[in-house]
This record gives sequence, C-alpha cells and structure tokens, in this order.
Amino acid sequence: MDGTILTSIASAERVWTAWALRHGLDVATFIPTIHGVQSVETIRRLGLPGVDPVAEAAEITRLEMDDVDDIAPIPGAAAFLASLPLDRWAVVTSAPRGLALRRLAAAGLPTPPLLIAAEDAARGKPAPDCFLLAADRLGVAIDECLVFEDAPAGIAAAEAAGADVMVLTATHRHPVETVHPRIAGYELMALDPADSDRLGFLPVAA
Repeated sequence: MDGTILTSIASAERVWTAWALRHGLDVATFIPTIHGVQSVETIRRLGLPGVDPVAEAAEITRLEMDDVDDIAPIPGAAAFLASLPLDRWAVVTSAPRGLALRRLAAAGLPTPPLLIAAEDAARGKPAPDCFLLAADRLGVAIDECLVFEDAPAGIAAAEAAGADVMVLTATHRHPVETVHPRIAGYELMALDPADSDRLGFLPVAA
C-alpha cells in the first residue's frame, strides 16, 4: 500500500522523526529502516532499554492516523484498481488495519475487496506469510500472483512466497537494484483486452 498505491512517506517520516529525536536516535540513519515493515518490529529490533515496542507502536499508529493531509495516490493507481475484477486483487500491508483504511480514504482510493493488514499474519514482511494468506483467501496459487512492491522487505517477502514481483519506483529517492521489472506508476498498466487474466502495458502514441 504505502509506496505502492499511495504515498504516505511525508506523513510517516514526520511522525517517526519526532519519535527518533525523543529517543536520541540518529534520524538520517534510522528513517530509511522504517519502510515496509511493521512499526512494532522497527522498534523491537532497536532493543532500546525501558521501551515497550507494543505500546510505542500503538502511539506511532495513533499519531500517523492524525497526520494524513498530504497523502496522495501513486499516479494512475485509482484508475488501475478500478479496472480490476473485485475478486482478483488485494492490498497486503504492514500497516495496522485502522491506519491502512485511514490512508486509503485520505488518498481517495477504494477500500480493497480483501485487505491483509499487520494483525492478520503471524509474521510480518520480509516473511512471506502475508502474501501467502492473501493468495489463499483469493483462491489463487501464489505462483499465479503478481505482487506490486516498493520496499526491500516487501520485495523479499514476495520472493519468499513465490510470487512474481513488479517494483514501483514512484517514491524512490535513489535508483533501486532489482532483478524484477519496474514501473514508476500505473498510467500504462491495464488488463489485456484479449485475455482478461493477463496484465499488459497500453501502447504509447508516437
């Protein structure tokens, strides 16, 4: 979701920067580690003495839900999602369900027919659990799924699950090294009119 169909980077980084400063962390080093993983895991792996990761993550979520003014869709995402059959796509996010729904609404994107959120999988990304669960609930084999991802943890989770991967670069500040195909947005993505089971790229006028 974040960085894949919408951008909430400014919101998330404002909240996490304030949190990092309160805990004496180097912001420049810390902020790149927050993307694509559950907040509780981000805090837990720091091993800060006297810090309850669950309580801190809950407070982070509350603050993020209050800070949605500049959340926006990735270019072409709304039209692309609207073109997909409702039983063929899902959002799989490391965000808690409440925050995910809040950000989707702020970006003007539809509530997905299936939402796998942080609460739903035993292990978060980069573990494959969330994508395997989504495929199971869609009733589709994971090796027939295409995962759109932007963050290393999400890409690793999709790879571990056995899905195909398309990397979204709309929010990347630096070139990303990947073996997977890349797109900056969805303006040229569409279902193949000759085969509704396949995605393809719309032709570009000369």
